[in-house]
Amino acid sequence: MKPRPDPSPEPRTSSNEPPRFSLRVALWLLDSPRLGSKPSVKHFAGRLLKQPARQGVVVAQSRLGTMLCHDCGNARDRRIGHELLRQAARAGDCNAQYEYGRLCTQAPISEPRQARHWLELASAKGSLDAQRLLGQLNRF
Repeated sequence: MKPRPDPSPEPRTSSNEPPRFSLRVALWLLDSPRLGSKPSVKHFAGRLLKQPARQGVVVAQSRLGTMLCHDCGNARDRRIGHELLRQAARAGDCNAQYEYGRLCTQAPISEPRQARHWLELASAKGSLDAQRLLGQLNRF
């Protein structure tokens, strides 16, 4: 019996499959209520997100950046996280815009104008957290 040719117009390459698969697995792990809060699972998911984030996948940049800013104790990882969030925010990711705006309100960044800019963008996309934080910024 002859094997059937693949009907898809593009040939499948193994270099394209792992990042998509690893991205889906990482997001599933992080979004799982039971697994997503465990440090070992976050570490594993972070490793899975690294390659797609390097390739410019916005959701991977956003999620990995958030993890690095919140869950890592060293300054180098936090700087990388800030940069990933900034890239994802510039690409239009609402969650990254909110998170980067929130980080801009805190030390060591402490840039209220930048914070307001990113929070306004996230708020315009419907982020209630961004609207709440903007309201707090307006009081001061």
